[in-house]
Amino acid sequence: MAKNKKAAIYWRIALGLIVAATVVMLLFRVYEWWQERRAHFARYEAFGIEVPTRYTIHGIDVSRYQETIDWESVKAMNVEGLKLGFTFIKATEGLVNEDRYYKRNWKRAKEAGMARGAYHFFIATKNGKAQAEHFIKTVELSPGDMPPVLDVEATYGVPYKKVRERVKEWLITIENYYGVRPIIYANVDFYQQVLKDEFDEYPLWVAHYLQKEKPRIYRNWHFWQYSEQGHVNGIFCRVDFNAFSGDSAEFKNLLIN
Repeated sequence: MAKNKKAAIYWRIALGLIVAATVVMLLFRVYEWWQERRAHFARYEAFGIEVPTRYTIHGIDVSRYQETIDWESVKAMNVEGLKLGFTFIKATEGLVNEDRYYKRNWKRAKEAGMARGAYHFFIATKNGKAQAEHFIKTVELSPGDMPPVLDVEATYGVPYKKVRERVKEWLITIENYYGVRPIIYANVDFYQQVLKDEFDEYPLWVAHYLQKEKPRIYRNWHFWQYSEQGHVNGIFCRVDFNAFSGDSAEFKNLLIN
């Protein structure tokens, strides 16, 4: 009899756990649906920034800070003939962190017809190869995607020479795995003071907000982050805007085959 009572208690506990898990899943689904509807109704008359119109290909970059995004609305927005054609999406950071919206953004951006690229936020105090391996475990690239991106913005007190060594570890590991040369993201001052000319053979995505026509940097660049204050349909928060330096044929050549 005692055994039967214990078994009944265990079954009740198990049933309670199953019910609780089901309720949590349903609540999560409802929250996700609400977030999607909320993003769908984020509407703006214009991008809200001065766009350098000498460049014909523009895009955005996103992370968890933009929360749930309605990618169909992003793709459809048209302001005086200017539409957004690409996006860089945060995937990983350091040794273990994955952006909580990465999988959703990665899938939905492609479904909406956006060219997409994944980036890793670099922590200079950590081993470069280990960070690259974390990115590799997380990101699967397909034909039509942009090359992987290393976002390197701070030294965290690490000597410049050591930062460059670790950045090289990441870049070499990634290029060997994916078979494509990665892109480096950095602001103008960080690139010129910390990375210097040791990475000039890599495609550059440069951040610089102080000039209207082009970033103030000595070397060639592929992408220019020219504002962090833009508005886009389908996104409630402000978002970074970027321009590609070339034409559509050059952009296509940059993509993974």
